[in-house]
Amino acid sequence: MSDYGHPLTFGSFLTPGNADPARPVGLAMLSEQVGLDLVTFQDHPYQPAFLDTWTLLSFVAARTERVRLAANVTNLPLRPPAVLARGVASLDLLSGGRMELGLGAGAFWDAIEAMGGRRLTPGQGVRALEEAIEIIRQIWDADARGGVRVDGEFHRAVGAKRGPAPAHDVGIWLGAYKPRMLALTGRRADGWLPSLAYLQPGDLAKGNVIIDDAAAEAGRSPTEVIRLLNINGQFTTAGRGPLHGPAEQWAEELADLALTDGISTFILGSDDPDDLRRFAAEVAPATRDLVAAERSTGTDGTQPGGVGQAEAAVAARAGGAARTGAADRAGRSAAGRATVAVGPFAVVPTPDDGSRRTDERVWDESERPTGPTPDPERTYTAHEQAGAQHLIDVHDGLRAELAQIHDLIEQVAAGLIDVGTARSHINTMTMRQNKWTLGTYCESYCRVVTTHHTIEDRSLFPHLRRSDPRLKPVIDRLEEEHHAIHDVLEGVDRALVAFVATPDGMAELRAAVDLLSDTLLSHLSYEERELVEPIARLGVH
Repeated sequence: MSDYGHPLTFGSFLTPGNADPARPVGLAMLSEQVGLDLVTFQDHPYQPAFLDTWTLLSFVAARTERVRLAANVTNLPLRPPAVLARGVASLDLLSGGRMELGLGAGAFWDAIEAMGGRRLTPGQGVRALEEAIEIIRQIWDADARGGVRVDGEFHRAVGAKRGPAPAHDVGIWLGAYKPRMLALTGRRADGWLPSLAYLQPGDLAKGNVIIDDAAAEAGRSPTEVIRLLNINGQFTTAGRGPLHGPAEQWAEELADLALTDGISTFILGSDDPDDLRRFAAEVAPATRDLVAAERSTGTDGTQPGGVGQAEAAVAARAGGAARTGAADRAGRSAAGRATVAVGPFAVVPTPDDGSRRTDERVWDESERPTGPTPDPERTYTAHEQAGAQHLIDVHDGLRAELAQIHDLIEQVAAGLIDVGTARSHINTMTMRQNKWTLGTYCESYCRVVTTHHTIEDRSLFPHLRRSDPRLKPVIDRLEEEHHAIHDVLEGVDRALVAFVATPDGMAELRAAVDLLSDTLLSHLSYEERELVEPIARLGVH
C-alpha cells in the first residue's frame, strides 16, 4: 500500500528539438489548451540538436498562463547550483509561481566531460546533488540572516547573498533509481520523478519503502514527498500490453499505479498532438474518477492514502506487518459498502445566466418541457449524488473545450496557427467526436465508470425513459438539441474552411463560434437542470 492521497495531476514530457524551434513551444501551448497541468522538457545541454532547456522554459513561460513548467530533469553537473537557484526563482517570479525544479545527479558522462563538466562516480554524484540542494534552498531563503555557506566536496558557497525568493514554494523533484538517491529523495526532496521505462516490476514499491523510511528517519512525513512518473504508451483500439490500448485501459492502469504505488503525477512522453489531447480529454478525467471512487470508500474519517495511512505503512514495515496494496483496498471497499451515508440532494446544476453572444437562435427555449418535481422527502446516498455530479463534471469539460475553441480562433486570427491546425484540434475534442447522438454523459460515464460495457448497452437516455416515463418529453427534447448542436459544430467547421478561401471572413468565423457558445451553454444548463436529480434517483443501470 502506498496511496499517499495526493490530488492527481497530468503533464507532458516534450522533446526540445531545434529543427523547428516553434514546434516544442506550440506543443507546450497545446498542453495548456487541452487542460494538462504540467509541461516538462528533458535537459541535455551537450545535445546540439536540442534547444537549451532553460531558455526554452523562459520562452514557454511567456507564451502560457496557467500550466506549470519544469526541466525533466535538470542536468546538474553542467548548471552551477547557486546560479540555477537564482534562475529558477527569477522565472518563478516572472511566470506567477509556475516553476518546479527537477534535478538529476548526471548521466552521459563522456558528453558532460566534453562540455567542461566534472566526471563523477555514482556515489560522488549523490553527494554533489545533496550539496547542491542545500545551496539552492539557502539561496531561496531570502529572509534568513547571513550569506549562503556550504563548504562542500563538490559545490561551495562562501557568503553568497541570498535571494530572490521564488513566488511560491518551488518543489525539488529528483530523478532517482538507486538506493542512495532514493534515500536522499526521502531526506531532502519534495518529489520522486523516475521514468517507467527504466523501472522493473516492483521497483516503485521498493523505491517507496526506501523513500518513506528515509523520510521518517529525517523526521518528515512520507506524504511530504510526492510521487511523479514519466510514462510512454500508444493509443490503440484494442489492448496489446501495458499502456498500449484504448484510453479506458490507460485509465485503469494509471489508477492502479496511483492506488498501489502512490503515483499522483503522470507525465506523458510524446510529441504527438493527438496523444496529448487524448491523454488530457480521456485518460486524465477517467483516472481521476476511478481513483476518487476508490478513495471514497474510506470510513475512518480520513481519506484513504492520507497522512495517517502513509505513516502507518512505515510503522507496519518496521514491525514486519505491512499488507499488500490490493488487500488493503479490498478491505476498505468492504468497509465502505457496510456504511453508506444518506442526506438531502445537494448537487447544484450550473445556472444559465441568460447572456448571449448573437441574436441568432437555433431553438425556442420557451418550448422546453420540464420533468417531474423531486420528492422533497427523499434522501440520496453519496454514491447516488456522485453519479449526478458526474454529469456536471463532464459538462465542465465541454465548457473548457469551448473556451479552447475561442482561443484557437483567436490564434488563427493572429496568424499563430493555420486553419488546418485549428480544425485538427477541434476534431479531436470530446464534443466533436461524440457527435451529440448519445449524449456526452452516457459516453463518458460508460467509458469511465463501467469500462467493460458498451455505450449502447449503457445508454443513459433509454434507461431514464424506461425508469420514469414522465421524463420522456425532456429526453426527446434533449436529443433534438444534441442533433442541433452537431449541426452548429458543422457550421464552425464550414466557416474555418471558408476562411481559407476568404481571409476577410474572420467575422463570419467568430459568429459561428459565438453561436456555438450560445447553443452549447444553454443546452448544458438545461440538461443539468432536468437530469441531475433523475440520475441520482434512477441510476444509470
